[in-house]
Amino acid sequence: MSARPRILLTRRWPEMVEQRLSARYDVSFNDSDRPMDAAALAQAMRDHDALCPTVTDRVTREVLMAEGRRVRIIANYGAGYEHIDLAAAREAGLVVTNTPDVLTEATADIAMTLMLMAMRRAGEGERELRAGDWTGWRPTHLVGQSLDGKLLGLVGFGRIARAVAKRAQAFGMRIAYHSRRPADDMPADAYFADLGALAEQADVLSLHAPGGAETRHMVDATLLARMPDHAVLVNTGRGTLIDEGALAQALADRRIAAAGLDVYEAEPQVHPGLIALPNVVLLPHLGSATIETRTAMGMKVADNLDRFFAGEPLLDPVA
Repeated sequence: MSARPRILLTRRWPEMVEQRLSARYDVSFNDSDRPMDAAALAQAMRDHDALCPTVTDRVTREVLMAEGRRVRIIANYGAGYEHIDLAAAREAGLVVTNTPDVLTEATADIAMTLMLMAMRRAGEGERELRAGDWTGWRPTHLVGQSLDGKLLGLVGFGRIARAVAKRAQAFGMRIAYHSRRPADDMPADAYFADLGALAEQADVLSLHAPGGAETRHMVDATLLARMPDHAVLVNTGRGTLIDEGALAQALADRRIAAAGLDVYEAEPQVHPGLIALPNVVLLPHLGSATIETRTAMGMKVADNLDRFFAGEPLLDPVA
């Protein structure tokens, strides 16, 4: 049996990261690159010293408490960790790490991509052209909205929201935000303590709040009803932030103009009401999908693993 720690990657990672890990550890790869079920994850807990999951894995109490557990560290590939039962991990004496800070710029880029596509109706235009239905330029064809002068309402004001604000200001947008407390470096009138009040004012509402029970369906039918009918909703935060059924109805009724989504409540399933609508841009969770970012995420996991097995302080502990 190898003396090197055994680790399992639940999905395939960028080649450079896999090579680094393989040079130091006995690595098991999920060659199918499909989500592992609870039974497979529980078995992995028995067979390995470290489990390296992603957002696609439900690391439940049952998985973490698997009889005969050998795993000592859950080194998560991703900044979010709502898919891991942290209370159970603490109870089991397991260490949990994540990969913060390296996703900021890539995710902010996707938020701007969604904003531009939704405001300028780019998704509708591409589908029309590919279907062979474009009849040529005309003054009233697929008329959208400019970003210049519009008010961007940011829900949550962490690193990614700030990076979006910086990009949006380059397009001439004005910035307002909702968070638990006002930021010291922002104008006082940019802060909205009440989310509904921000929704009433914003031309674009962009979601950057964490997941969890406290924020689940914070965008519901009531909030959507308070948004202007020309408003656009963008979500690169967590799929659980939106009541997708309520959003589908609001879009179908043209209660709001459009939406741009990169995350969903039941990934990879998307609410069928959203799939059928022309005025929503749907991306398959591409927020961190640049080679630079995905590699940096993996290297953060590797750094945490190296420190853990060397008995050194961890860079990114969450439990």
